[in-house]
This record gives sequence, C-alpha cells and structure tokens, in this order.
Amino acid sequence: MSMNRFGYMLAAMCCWIMTAQAQPVFKGGAAALDQFIASKIIYPDFASANCIAADIKVSFVVNKAGKVTEAKVTQGPGIDLDEEAVRVIKLTSGKWTMPSGYDHPVRLVLPIRFRPDQARCQNRQGPMMSMQEAIAAYQKRQELENAVTNYYINKYKGTADSQKEGTILALKTQLGFDEELYKELLDRADQKYKQGDTEGACKDWNFIKNTGSDMADSFIAKYCK
Repeated sequence: MSMNRFGYMLAAMCCWIMTAQAQPVFKGGAAALDQFIASKIIYPDFASANCIAADIKVSFVVNKAGKVTEAKVTQGPGIDLDEEAVRVIKLTSGKWTMPSGYDHPVRLVLPIRFRPDQARCQNRQGPMMSMQEAIAAYQKRQELENAVTNYYINKYKGTADSQKEGTILALKTQLGFDEELYKELLDRADQKYKQGDTEGACKDWNFIKNTGSDMADSFIAKYCK
C-alpha cells in the first residue's frame, strides 16, 4: 500500500487467466510486483483532484522473454486512471519469467486498484461526484482540451483560423492552463522519463507544446525524435 503527494493509496493484486503450469512469475514474486506498481504510479490530475476510486483491469500478454505486449484496459471508467494503469503494466516488461520449457505467450489480467485517502477527501471543498458525473465531466474536459490542442497543432502548420485565438485563450484560462500547471506537467514528465517511460514523457511534453507553451520545447528536441 502506498500514498502519493495527493493523498491517494494504491493496492494491486493479480488474477491469472491461464493454467497453473503456464503461469509467468514476476521477478521477486507477488509482493515485489505490488511494490513495483505502487512505486511507479503517478496519479493523473483529473482523478486525483476529484477523489475518484476505481478498479482498472488491464489485460496483457507476456512472451517467453518476459516482455509485455498488447496491454489494454478490459474494465475501467474511461477516465485518466485507465491510461495510467496501462502505463505501469507496460513498465513491468522484461521483469517476468516463464516456467522452464514453456515458450508460448500467455495473456494475464491484472486489476489495479486506486483508492482515495478518505481523510483528505473529507476535507475536500465542494460535493463529491458520482462515477457517472465524473465520466461526463472528464469527457467534457477532453473535448475542450482537444479544441485547444487542435488549434495549436494547426497554428504550427500555418493553417489555424487566427480569429479563433481569443476563444482558445479563454478556454485555456477556463481549463487552468498556466505556468503553474505546466510546471506540474513537466515534473510528471520528468518522473516518467526517469522510470524509463520516454513515450509517456514525450506525450506530456507534446501536450504542453500543443497547448501553446514553449516550456517543453527543449525536452522534445532532445528526447522525442
């Protein structure tokens, strides 16, 4: 069980979809797997801000070399917790061992359990959202974020409608896209990069760029080829 800076706690457990003879083993055992996942989780902004609890089931394949492929959510609320659950499963790649003499890929399912710290959430300002409300709010925010990023992607190409810039700037203010948020995103990207997740870090750096900031440009130029 671990707690991050937002006051959340996480636990993980495994359920294997296979025969016992074919079962891959995480190096160090189940306790090591739990510890590894807990140490890698970086709680995404929306879920942490809204005290959202969820069980995310991630399906993935382990091959004979212990590599992880085809990681995907099979059960989740469809918010940012889903993406984070898949991300940490991918980080387990290369840390599995297959029983001697067994060389067929095996599909596993790992439930990642996100639980908010009740003490922190009780002190949270404003009413708690139901899961349905949270999903709707997340989808609405995604629509607004997409409007911003699409505008700047087109602006960099020289194809944006400049008359819409005032609307986009207002959206950025509404969404809280400011220097403080960008610093948090840079910190999150740095954590991912240090975990060996260059893909995840580049996604965060490009998000910063595609919302009209140059604060991540040097990282993109250096690490995101």
